[in-house]
Amino acid sequence: MMLAVSPDVPFAVIVFFGAVLFIVLAIVITIAKLVVVGNPNEMVVITGGTGREGVGYRVLIGGRRIVIPVINRVMRITLRNMQVSLEVKAQSGGGTMMPITVTGVANVKVSSDPAVRGAAIERFLGEPVQEMQRVARETLEGGLRAVIGKMTPEEIVEDRDKFVQTVMDEVSDDLRKLGLVIDSVNIQNVHDEEQYLESIARKARAEVISAARKAEAARAAEAVVKEAEANAAARKAKAARDAEAKKIEAQSHQAAEQARLAAEKAIAEADNDLRIRKAELAREAALKEASQQEAEAEAERARLTATEVARALAARDVAKAKAEGDAAHTLEEGKARAAAIEQIGKAIQQHPDALKVMLVEMTPEIVQRLASTIEGVDLGNVTVIDGGNGKAVAGAALGRAKVLTETLATVESVLGIDLRKLTRNVAKNVTGKDDGFVPANVAHETENPE
Repeated sequence: MMLAVSPDVPFAVIVFFGAVLFIVLAIVITIAKLVVVGNPNEMVVITGGTGREGVGYRVLIGGRRIVIPVINRVMRITLRNMQVSLEVKAQSGGGTMMPITVTGVANVKVSSDPAVRGAAIERFLGEPVQEMQRVARETLEGGLRAVIGKMTPEEIVEDRDKFVQTVMDEVSDDLRKLGLVIDSVNIQNVHDEEQYLESIARKARAEVISAARKAEAARAAEAVVKEAEANAAARKAKAARDAEAKKIEAQSHQAAEQARLAAEKAIAEADNDLRIRKAELAREAALKEASQQEAEAEAERARLTATEVARALAARDVAKAKAEGDAAHTLEEGKARAAAIEQIGKAIQQHPDALKVMLVEMTPEIVQRLASTIEGVDLGNVTVIDGGNGKAVAGAALGRAKVLTETLATVESVLGIDLRKLTRNVAKNVTGKDDGFVPANVAHETENPE
């Protein structure tokens, strides 16, 4: 890619920036070549120096290190599992000397243990993977032959787990010396040319089948026994449940009857309470109505009382006004009477007989008032029986005159005035002479004392 260069930029600047870019790229490439990065599934061996173990190399697993070209050399050993195929033909032990062929597969890998990996570095560094597989296969087959020579065919066939574990224990130390470790061994097939193992297998299968049948028969018999026991237990449990059900049913009936009686009692009590409550409510309603009526009556009484009070207040105001008017009238009348009495007093002082004259002038009114007291006396039908001389009739006729004469005598006694003498004095003062004038009524009384 061509970069466009502005004609205004000096050439020296362009050269400078180009040189800087070249140096940066050179540094990056150099660092990339100097830095070694290891993966977790591989062992990086850096030679050309002294490592921590005191040997002439350093080991890197899953890290990074800086190496110096020419001085250091970097090589790698894989830590992945290597699958090794096995096929061994050997004579079994236990005195049988039966040739047996065993095929299987083993998983082997280089150990990352610092105490073991040095042997693998010394033996397999720079070697291909196939070389490690070959060494591992030969070691495993040698151990497998040794194990077959120690075990009988029956043991190899009947207990594969024991056979595999024996093989792994046999070869572990040999592989450790090579810097390898065995992860697993899988025995795929065990057979012999004389079919001895097959006959053993058939016998074993027969025994297994027989044992299975016996076990099945035993299980069937046990199942029958268990079924019988279960049926007996079920019948017993059913009888117990039936008895319990009957008991519960009886208790339920009894409880239901008790509940029914209790319900009837509760209903009766509730009805009684309801009637009592209704009566209480009716009484409360009546009391409330009576109280309301009383309240209305009280309100009416209060209204009437207020009306009466208003009327009484009005009557009081009217009476007060009338009393004030009467009092004013009485006061004026009293003032007038007092003035009149004062004038009369002055006249009496000037004329002593004036009082007597006034009393004489009042005598007819007094007599009239006194006479009026007997006007209401009703004697009913009075029958006068005369002896022929006329005195009885005359006495009856003069009865009223006699009553009047006695009344005048009473007036003279009350007033303390001698009417006859008063009359003569007045006549003398008027005519200037004493002609012996006597009022008619006084003369009549004098002449007829009875």
